[in-house]
Amino acid sequence: MAGKNSSPDRLNRREFIKVGAAGFCTFCLVGVYGCDAEQNDQKTVSPKEPSAKTSKKGLIKTRRSPWYTELNNDKVRCDLCPKLCELDEGERALCRVRENRDGALYSLVYGNPALVQEDPVERKPFFHVLPGSRALSISTAGCNLACKFCEVWDMALVDPEEVHAYDMSPETVMNHVQAGDARSVSYAFGEPVIYYEYTSKVAELAKDAGYLNLMHTAAYIQPEPLKEIIKKMDAINVDLKGFDPQFYREYVDGELNVVLDNLKIIRDAGVHLEITNIVIPTLNDEPEKIGEMCDWIAEELGTDIPIHFARFYPLHELSALPRTPASKLDEARDIALEAGLKYAYVARVTGHDGENTFCPDCGEKVIDREGFVITELKLNKGACRFCGTELPGLWV
Repeated sequence: MAGKNSSPDRLNRREFIKVGAAGFCTFCLVGVYGCDAEQNDQKTVSPKEPSAKTSKKGLIKTRRSPWYTELNNDKVRCDLCPKLCELDEGERALCRVRENRDGALYSLVYGNPALVQEDPVERKPFFHVLPGSRALSISTAGCNLACKFCEVWDMALVDPEEVHAYDMSPETVMNHVQAGDARSVSYAFGEPVIYYEYTSKVAELAKDAGYLNLMHTAAYIQPEPLKEIIKKMDAINVDLKGFDPQFYREYVDGELNVVLDNLKIIRDAGVHLEITNIVIPTLNDEPEKIGEMCDWIAEELGTDIPIHFARFYPLHELSALPRTPASKLDEARDIALEAGLKYAYVARVTGHDGENTFCPDCGEKVIDREGFVITELKLNKGACRFCGTELPGLWV
């Protein structure tokens, strides 16, 4: 199956920023995830971003992909994601950024990111990775899913020719990282699965230079390429968008079981794992389903996995729905804690007590957050200063 989806209706970007829209699949050139946009704008725009002169609309840079199978009559099958698009000569996959050229599969976004942004690691969101440090994020056009609640539709759900992109080779990205304040490189905001080859090369350079590699992904990828990219990652945050297969098919254009299987692969690889779940009123906020999800995480992945319950903002095709009430996020967090999950967070509600990290043994607050700002850190190399309990994560 292959082809192009039509471009979705767009929300005015000023309105987008005004409502503070952000999150697990979030994009805005001023940067968004987690709390009020006014606060975010002040604290996260990097003064070291590439000159706008390097940004070009319609910039296409290609790289042959290793993840395909040759078929008859110069057709190819993309083997990167579970959709397994079969493409005739000149045809593009559903992600919009993979094309059959002369019987070989090419990525169209190798070295042309639509987003280059340095900001707090908490925005990615990682709450158990170098708290208070900064990460440089890159992302390109395209996505292999089609979430009706996508907050980056004007980057993810369009062709690469339709976005302004930077001309940045992996080596140029690393020059940018080393010139800034980042301690990690983040493949986030868009979907790193579809710019796999670019992610892989940048991650290789970053690891050699002593930087951490962080990925925020919907984890809609085939097992083999996932296992390969995991080797270069230090931490992964997976969007578990709901716990109902029908919801995944209707509102995400994917299959839930794929994501669950991939979560197990990530867990088994020993990479630090966090999960984000956006809570959408009337669609995936039933307490029973949230309970099933939390029970599954506890049983299959472990009770040490941090989970972020993120507020939904009315955007894209679900603009008629209300934003998530804080009380519903409180309910989800309570369900997670009752299921035995030790680290349950409320995301995108600035000042909420659920932004903070508490020691699961003595109950003391060990990380105090105000949005993306760490106001107090009471850990000693990842251990609670009060009782000595070690918390999972990457701390030094």
